[in-house]
Amino acid sequence: MEDAGWVDQERHEFELNRIEKAELVTNCDRLNSLKHSNTTPFVFTEQGVAMLSSVLHSGKAIRINIEIMRAFARYRTFLHETEELRKELHALNKKFTQAFNSLLERLDELHQKKNLPRTRIGFRKDDL
Repeated sequence: MEDAGWVDQERHEFELNRIEKAELVTNCDRLNSLKHSNTTPFVFTEQGVAMLSSVLHSGKAIRINIEIMRAFARYRTFLHETEELRKELHALNKKFTQAFNSLLERLDELHQKKNLPRTRIGFRKDDL
């Protein structure tokens, strides 16, 4: 299919590195046969999966394609929620740090007061 040369392959697929391949094999039991392979697999990007739907016409291929697109959508949602959670944790950490520093300053003040000479209260012999 030479007329498809206009397709920018880099936007639709990429090759996993060895670390990504190991993680993929660890997380997906079905890909255990890749474990001892010397080659690293190529995977489709979201745009690549969308391109497949224009080529594949069987019912099963279309259903699988829809599920993959939904997985990409869930992944984007997860990334967005994770970013929001990271921001909230950062703000919470900042509040706790401020509260902790305030507490330490107050403890230092109390410690400094403890070392000051105190005036005695009550009955003294020399007052008689």
